[in-house]
Amino acid sequence: MSCAAIMLQGTGSDVGKSLIAAGLARAFANQGMKVAPFKPQNMSNNAAVTVDGGEIGRAQALQARAARIDPIVHMNPVLLKPETTTGAQVIIQGKAETTLSARQYMQTRQQYMPRVLDSFHQLAKGVDLIIVEGAGSPAETNLRKGDIANMGFAHAANIPALLIGDIHRGGVIASIAGTFQMISPADAARLKGFIINNFHGDIKLFDEGRLILQEATATPCLGIIPHFPNARNLPAEDAVAMETAGSIGDGNFRIAIPRLSRIANFDDLDPLKLEPGVSLSIIQPGSPIPANTDLVIIPGTKSTMADMAYMRQQGWDIDIKALARQGKNVLGICGGYQMLGRKIHDPGGVEGTSGTIDGLGLLDVETVLVADKTLTNINAVHTNTGTPMKGYEIHLGETTGPACSHPFAHIDGKAEGASTGLVHGTYLHGCFTGDEFRRALLASMQAETGNIAFEQLIDETLDDLAEHLHKHLDLDEILKIAAPI
Repeated sequence: MSCAAIMLQGTGSDVGKSLIAAGLARAFANQGMKVAPFKPQNMSNNAAVTVDGGEIGRAQALQARAARIDPIVHMNPVLLKPETTTGAQVIIQGKAETTLSARQYMQTRQQYMPRVLDSFHQLAKGVDLIIVEGAGSPAETNLRKGDIANMGFAHAANIPALLIGDIHRGGVIASIAGTFQMISPADAARLKGFIINNFHGDIKLFDEGRLILQEATATPCLGIIPHFPNARNLPAEDAVAMETAGSIGDGNFRIAIPRLSRIANFDDLDPLKLEPGVSLSIIQPGSPIPANTDLVIIPGTKSTMADMAYMRQQGWDIDIKALARQGKNVLGICGGYQMLGRKIHDPGGVEGTSGTIDGLGLLDVETVLVADKTLTNINAVHTNTGTPMKGYEIHLGETTGPACSHPFAHIDGKAEGASTGLVHGTYLHGCFTGDEFRRALLASMQAETGNIAFEQLIDETLDDLAEHLHKHLDLDEILKIAAPI
């Protein structure tokens, strides 16, 4: 069987493209097909380390898991990792290539199309079906020239697309019909059907709406997908999901996470949200870290020095030091670990302007940011509890100092991170997915734990999602629409 491909585009961001792509990947994989996800261009600071030693968006890593294959760099050939409000690090086929302002990237992005297509065709060599996910919306016609993420890619790869709209947002008829009207006739011809996502209530109430849209777009409705509440078990694609997040859970052990301006790999926290003994709060800008917090977790960040300054602007540094003096636990992950030290040095201007900034001074270490990025999946042993850990490193910087003589973990016998007993720092992302380690760490802090099998829960949720889509989408018609490459 030759490889075929179909693209999922949306009426906007956060309408469910990533989730539906994952569900379709699992649904078709369950039918015995070899499936791979693909996103030409992604913008996210939530990255995953691939088996071939690069980095891609975590949404594509989850979709690869849904397809039951290992994630590789060709699944997301262009990854933009925002460093400021106007610029981002550009990752090409898994490796950091440059840092560009938004304007510079928009002017030069077409140069990356050959490598995007190269990754697409590399991926096609070993699979039956590629599920391509667009970015944002094709109706942003001011961005159409030079586009490599939506219709620009669909034309270059000569593949059809389906349009997804989120009815729960309201205005789904206008957003779907309007997309067809705003894009060019050539682009509209690529759209072979539409999907209504996130429906609440009686689907039959939308029968007339379906007919209106089918007539307005001259394309079929391939399904109306009811709200899938268990999506909360799966990692969100980007930090937008955290902007309105408050307290999650009602356990007695209170964990606080300051929402840094360039927060990265925040899905580190997902397993903790499911523990019944935990109440996890995302501390929004302008709010203090509560005085009754039992554990502060300083998460990863794409810009450590800028977010250290941001933390001081919010007054969170004062809150964290006060909690540490009271004997509460503080854990820093990756950039958060670097912030726990005495100083952070950037002599080469890796994050922008060269210089040095004071850290929180809670660990006797210093960090020097370096241009070479560490990207690796690891297995380790937690020093204090002796439990096995698994995770990944994805960071710029080398951290050294006296506190490293009391490591957080050991990797093949080599010390990693630092721990004073109450203040802990580590470069290991993803470590809370390990049930034994997560429970042991929480228990060492006098927190109640449950029997959540996190990895199993993710797979069960993906299977449930696949069944949900199988019930509400015309999967056979979707396969018929998919075009051979």
